[in-house]
This record gives sequence, C-alpha cells and structure tokens, in this order.
Amino acid sequence: MNEINQSPTYLWVGRILSGLVIAFLLFDAGGKLAKIEPVLKSMEELGLPGSSAATIGIILLVITVMYAIPQTATLGALLLTGYLGGAVAIHLRVGNPIWTHTLFPVYVGILLWVGLSLRNPKIKELFWF
Repeated sequence: MNEINQSPTYLWVGRILSGLVIAFLLFDAGGKLAKIEPVLKSMEELGLPGSSAATIGIILLVITVMYAIPQTATLGALLLTGYLGGAVAIHLRVGNPIWTHTLFPVYVGILLWVGLSLRNPKIKELFWF
C-alpha cells in the first residue's frame, strides 16, 4: 500500500472527524481558560485544583492547535493521546462510570486517529492492515 493518492471522500471524512475532535477540545480548553464554574467544580471532583485550570487549558490549546495544523498534526496527535490517557487515569482513580466517563477520552482518541489517518495517507499506511 505505497500509493500516496488520497480519495477525496476519505480526505473529507477525515477532515470532518478531525474538525469535530478539534472543536470539542478547543471548547474544553476554552472552558478551562475562562475558568467557568462547572469546569472548576468538575476539576475539583476529579481531584484537580481549580488553580491548575489555566495551565491545563493552555497545554490543551497548544497541542490541539498542533493537531489542527497539517505539518504538526502527527506530533499533536501523539501529545493529545498522552493527554487523553491522563484523563482516563484520573477518571479511573475517582471511580467514575467506565462506559460514559472513563472511556470517553478513548472514544475521542479513536476519532482523533481515524480522522488523521483518513486525511494523511502516510498515517493510514501505519495503521490500516
């Protein structure tokens, strides 16, 4: 599978999936940066101090923008995978429901990688069997 040709349909599906992931993560980062009350309350329930909201928001914003830029998308995807893995660990630690809370970051990560692989043939070659 060495062809670099990309189906327009795959490309657009990948862009749409990536766009959904980017929109969700930017919304999440914005809530942390704006320090809105439900976000701070949720962070406290997860054992994270509200004072760390801005730092976490900036980190999430930067790596999400990296994922959105084609030249840095793969590095952004790797960093977001680590970020989402941390979210899974935090939800496991506090005993949140597995299918809705704990695995939600996994669902986002799957969409992230599927979107990237559909819009980048080189990534697709790594994962498609």
